[in-house]
Amino acid sequence: MVNLNSLYNSDVDKEKLNGFCDVLKQTGIFTLQGFNQLLWPAICINCRISIGETDNKLCRNCWEMLLNCTGADYCRRCGRDAGKFALLAGACPDCQGKEVRFDRIARAGIYEHTLRKMILSFKNGRTELDSILGFLINSALQGSGFISDIELFVPVPLHWTRRLVRGYNQSQVLAKKLKHNTAKISTDLVRIRRTRAQPAMTSPAAREKNVAGAFAVRYRHKFAGRKICLVDDIKTTGATLNECAKTLKQAGASKVFALVLAVAGQKNIN
Repeated sequence: MVNLNSLYNSDVDKEKLNGFCDVLKQTGIFTLQGFNQLLWPAICINCRISIGETDNKLCRNCWEMLLNCTGADYCRRCGRDAGKFALLAGACPDCQGKEVRFDRIARAGIYEHTLRKMILSFKNGRTELDSILGFLINSALQGSGFISDIELFVPVPLHWTRRLVRGYNQSQVLAKKLKHNTAKISTDLVRIRRTRAQPAMTSPAAREKNVAGAFAVRYRHKFAGRKICLVDDIKTTGATLNECAKTLKQAGASKVFALVLAVAGQKNIN
């Protein structure tokens, strides 16, 4: 049996005691982890099947499907899939000649399969998905190429009636997950008109009309001369991001970037 008092007689004995305490601590941790796994088995936060403690919140199948939605080359002007040899003057064939009011865009992936399912669930109350989705959008930010230029993050706002029903703005939740040394989050961009849900719009023109004049900035905003990064969950035609960028630039912003979880309507361009 270990005599704890005698172990304090020398520095060597103190090291022995510390080692003994570390062993006890690790044993206790492993015991509690096993007990916790027995009572509350870990499950995939996406598909809800059982997983191991080392699977990091998603099952292997969901991780694999998620990786299939991310990592591809894309156009930094519009965010759609595009091989690097398909770009001409920094634009893919799909967005050449189109008006894009934000300066550059970064995305985590494409709006398909597991990523689509997770985003839809996240917008409909599954806020625990913010850990995985936050990791993805933060990774997109780190690889954006414009992270060092950002002075303010601006979540794309919901109309107050929609936020009241949902209880949160998913874009603002994502913005809070972003890691940046200096940039802060600003909520001085607001939605002043309740618009129809963009997925209900059947054409790019209808989407543009739907959000035209829907945004404004608060009195005494701090956007003049600033470099801003809009944050949103999905970009489809870009009508919402375009209208937000237009409003911010009219308020004096010098640059407006866009950061999204996913870009929809993909057609690979090689």
